[in-house]
Amino acid sequence: MTVLDVRSVRKAFGDHVVLDGIDLELAQHEVVVLIGASGSGKSTLLRTINLIERVDDGQILLNGDDLTDPTIDPDAARARIGVVFQHFNLFPHLRVIDNVTLAARKVHGMPKAEAYARGTELLEQLGLGAKAREFPDRLSGGQQQRVAIVRAVMTNPELLLLDEITSALDPQLVGEVLDLVRVLRDRGSTMLMATHEMSFAREVADRIVFMQGGRIVEQGTPAQIFDDPQRPETIAFLERE
Repeated sequence: MTVLDVRSVRKAFGDHVVLDGIDLELAQHEVVVLIGASGSGKSTLLRTINLIERVDDGQILLNGDDLTDPTIDPDAARARIGVVFQHFNLFPHLRVIDNVTLAARKVHGMPKAEAYARGTELLEQLGLGAKAREFPDRLSGGQQQRVAIVRAVMTNPELLLLDEITSALDPQLVGEVLDLVRVLRDRGSTMLMATHEMSFAREVADRIVFMQGGRIVEQGTPAQIFDDPQRPETIAFLERE
């Protein structure tokens, strides 16, 4: 079953083409990792899927629904997608449990008691139960990012987008965030993520997609891409990493 279907997507900012005919599919429960140098188009692709940026041409389908249809309600579409960016974007005046449950209550209409029960359960399952009543400034960067991930999965999104979620963290905190992504993978989440963590990409991905200049240059299993890349651009990129 295809969850995400990106068809010939093009996006430019003025004369600068950022996405140049992207075709990409994600199956249910698949984890696809985008790699490539800064400026290759990874983050812009994620932003177009979440309708933060509108495409200039092409289609993006989520479980068959055309997100690029100009008549679609963008807020309703975004409510079906969980997103975690490199910056945590937690509300500093809200406790962890309130940050985690806010969208479920305000966007999805989940009753407060139900939302708190589910949020508490998720926090406990993912090693953050003791932090439920804390404010974000009492948490480490790694803990804050894990809270942001819990918030993103709180409503069982059809698709989870992760954009360089470890790049703002101190190196010693990266591991605990990546551990949580492993848990989500093992639970069957459908994920599209951009990362510079090559060893983690090799471990967690079902498929690696290498982007350069707004195009998909090569894709395949982690073993194919990291051990036997075919394109000279891919070889050159991996040699620098």
